[in-house]
Amino acid sequence: MSERHQKGMQVRRLVLGDAHVDRAEAAKTAFDEPFQTLITESAWGTVWADKTISHRERSMLTLALLAATGNFEEIPMHIRATARTGASKEDIMQAFLHVAIYAGVPKANHAIKLAKQTFSEMEECP
Repeated sequence: MSERHQKGMQVRRLVLGDAHVDRAEAAKTAFDEPFQTLITESAWGTVWADKTISHRERSMLTLALLAATGNFEEIPMHIRATARTGASKEDIMQAFLHVAIYAGVPKANHAIKLAKQTFSEMEECP
């Protein structure tokens, strides 16, 4: 395992939590292992590991980009991660307001719907 992969796993666990990463690792197969290695080393070991901006800011950027590009499936996971990154509900709303202006109201509306559902689930099962 490379140093970048080890750092990526450390940051991934810090941001997403051990339970999420353990489930993802348990579901990994020989088929998707190259992809899992790629995202662990590049997304987590390079981008998220960089100290230039905080994890809070990265959460806000990630959520805005996911919404703006219509990649809604990962929004709940990244909403849950905000409990560890420090992005508040207000921060997230501001990110989605930017999405509404720069990428479209329907995308922001759907992202807000997903965020509300996920926050509700988080409050029910802390």
